[in-house]
Amino acid sequence: MNFNFATRSSESCLGSALRLVRSTRRPRTGFFLRAESFFNVATAVETLGVLDSYGGRSLHEQSHGESFMALALHRFGPQGLYILDEPEAALSPLRQMSMLRRMHDLVRQGCQFLVATHAPIVLSYPGAWIYELDASGLRRVSYDQTSTVQVTRDFLREPGPMLEELFAEGDDGDVPQR
Repeated sequence: MNFNFATRSSESCLGSALRLVRSTRRPRTGFFLRAESFFNVATAVETLGVLDSYGGRSLHEQSHGESFMALALHRFGPQGLYILDEPEAALSPLRQMSMLRRMHDLVRQGCQFLVATHAPIVLSYPGAWIYELDASGLRRVSYDQTSTVQVTRDFLREPGPMLEELFAEGDDGDVPQR
């Protein structure tokens, strides 16, 4: 079976809740990336013939992680504003650390990053302001207070009990909340 489709409209209402404030310092460059739309970005890069701005090699001919890193290394530049939605979807833990290093180099060159993530490694960026959104609303938290760090630590410390609870017979299929 072949598929022929167009990406459906999936804009978030978040934009209507944000207020951008201009300052005397204007970003020289920027990029908004949603992990699930990266394939479309890679296709557009080829269609527009701008491969050189992304490392000179087709993003489709690289792994998802390699192509994402090519974007970060070749397209992200000094004094930029970069908004990344779940970049860890493309990156192994080792590549997440490489991304942190790239972010660090760019921050020292005047860049700013706004990142939505569930990855403890990405959350660990030194000095990052971390906000967690849950049923009670949005609040600033420390790294150790994030639910994703707490669940990951608990699981890695002792996966057995968590797996037993997760796979218990008669369970309704919901993941236990911690």
